[in-house]
Amino acid sequence: MTRRLLALVLLVFTGACAGPAPAPSVPGPVPPPGPAEGPGAYPAGDPFDYLIHGGRIVDGTGAPWILGDLAIRGDRIVAMAPPGGLDHHPIRERIDARGMVVSPGFIDIMSHSLGAFLNGDSRVVSKVTQGITTEILGEGSTPAPVNDAMIEAMESASSEHQELLRSFRGDRGFDRWLRVMEERGVSANVGSFMGAATLRTYAKGTAMGPPTPAELDTMRAITRRGMEDGAFGVASALIYPPGSFAGTEELVEIARAMAPYGGVYITHMRSEADEILEAMDEALRIGQEGGVPVEIYHLKVAGQRNWPKLDQVIEKIDSARGAGLDVQANMYPYVAGGTGLSACFPPWASADGALFSNLRDPEIRARMKEEILQEVTDWENLCQLTTPEGVLLMGLNREEHEQWRGRSLAQVADEMGLHWVDAAMDLVLAEGQRIGSIYFMMSEENVRRQFQQPWIKWSTDAGGMDPDSAQGLAHPRAYGSYPRILGMYVREEGVISLEEAVQKATSAVARRLFLEGRGV
Repeated sequence: MTRRLLALVLLVFTGACAGPAPAPSVPGPVPPPGPAEGPGAYPAGDPFDYLIHGGRIVDGTGAPWILGDLAIRGDRIVAMAPPGGLDHHPIRERIDARGMVVSPGFIDIMSHSLGAFLNGDSRVVSKVTQGITTEILGEGSTPAPVNDAMIEAMESASSEHQELLRSFRGDRGFDRWLRVMEERGVSANVGSFMGAATLRTYAKGTAMGPPTPAELDTMRAITRRGMEDGAFGVASALIYPPGSFAGTEELVEIARAMAPYGGVYITHMRSEADEILEAMDEALRIGQEGGVPVEIYHLKVAGQRNWPKLDQVIEKIDSARGAGLDVQANMYPYVAGGTGLSACFPPWASADGALFSNLRDPEIRARMKEEILQEVTDWENLCQLTTPEGVLLMGLNREEHEQWRGRSLAQVADEMGLHWVDAAMDLVLAEGQRIGSIYFMMSEENVRRQFQQPWIKWSTDAGGMDPDSAQGLAHPRAYGSYPRILGMYVREEGVISLEEAVQKATSAVARRLFLEGRGV
C-alpha cells in the first residue's frame, strides 16, 4: 500500500511561536536514520546542509529535552550530538537555536486544507506557521472516488472544477487525486482517509435508507481500491447528511473491507452531546466487529447539561482499551466548535439534495422549525444545545449580509425582526450555502482534563489559509491551535509538560497512522 507524503520540514520554535526552516528541494518519503549514522559517520568532505546548534531538543517521544546539535542532509535528519559535537564536519549553513526548542514538525490528523491543496493557496501559511508540516485530510468526504452522477449533482461547482473531478473517475480515482495534489505542489506533507459519505454517495446517491446488497458490494469494492491507492482508512461524519444516513451495519461492512489493509476507522461520532455515550458504543462496535482501530475526531462533550458525562467518556475509552480494542481520540484546544449553520436543520431536510427546495416550501419549513425547537431530538440539534446566543455567524458572503459577520444568531435575528429559526433558514437559503459558524458548546475544565489523557492527540479541524489573501472570518484554530497549546496550556498554565505536548503533536499521530520515519 502506498501512502505518499511529501518532504520533511524541521521546525524550530520558541515558546508558542513557530516557523519553518528552509524546506528541502527534493520531495519524497523520509526514511529513519540508519544505525551507522551519527558523529563520525560521514567523511570530512561530505558536508551537512544544515546544522541546528545548541537547541533544546524535544524529540517527540515524550522523553525529557536534551541540549544538542542536529544535522540535516537533503531531506533527512542524519546526525545528533552534544553541542559542538558535529563541528568537525563541513557545514553549508548553521542555525543558532540556543534558547529555542527543536522538535519534529507537527502532524494535524484532522485537516480541512483540501480546497487549498487542490485549487487554492497551497502554501497553507496559517498551518505551516503553527509548526504543522503534515496534514491528514478526509473527514466525512473526499474528492475521490467519484462517478458521473456525483459530478453532475455538483451544480454550484465551476466547469473547471467539475472537469478536474472527472479526472478522478475510474478504479484509481483516489490515487489520481493524491497525485494531482503532489503534482500541483503543496508546502506540507499530505495524506488522507476516504470519506464514508463519499463512498455512500458513490453507491447510493444522497438518498436515505440502508444500501441494497448491490450498493453495499460497490461500497466494499471502492473501499478496497481506495486503500490500495494509499488511504489511511475510512472517515465518517455522522451528523452531516448524507453521511448521517449510514447505519451501523453499513459502516461495519466498510470496516471489514479495509481491515486487511491496516485501515483505521476515524469518526465524527453520531452525537457529541445528549447521545454521546450511545454514539461511542456505536463507534466501538464498528471497530470491534470490523476488526479495525477506532479514532474519535475532535473529542468533546457538547452542551452544558452534558459536561458531567466526561467521566463516563474517559472510562468508556479506558475500558475498551483495557479489553484490547485499539481506540484513541484527538482534540482541538478551544471551547467552541465550528461547522455550518445548516447543521442546525434536521438531516432529513437535506436528503436527495433537496435542502434549498425544502427551505422554499412553507409547509416543510414549518415542519423543520417545529423539530428544531424540540428540546430533545434524535439528531445533533446544535442550535438548541448552544442556544442562538452561542452561535457566531462567520461565513456570510453576500454584500447585504456583511454587517452580520461575527454577530450571534440571536442578534442577527433580532435585527431582522424574525424568530431565530426563521432567520437561520432565510440566511442559508439566501446565501445558497451552509454558512460557516462557530458554536460555543464545551467546558474549559473538560478541555484541560482531556489534555491529560494518554490516548489524546492534537488536531485543528481547520483548513490552512494565507492571511494576506483570506476572505472573511475564520475560527482561530486555523491559525492558533498549536500556539495556544504550547503557550497557554503548557507554558502559562502547566496543564501538561512541553515534552508530552510535542509527543501528542508528533509521534503519537505518526504511530497511529504507521508513518515510518515521522514524528521523532
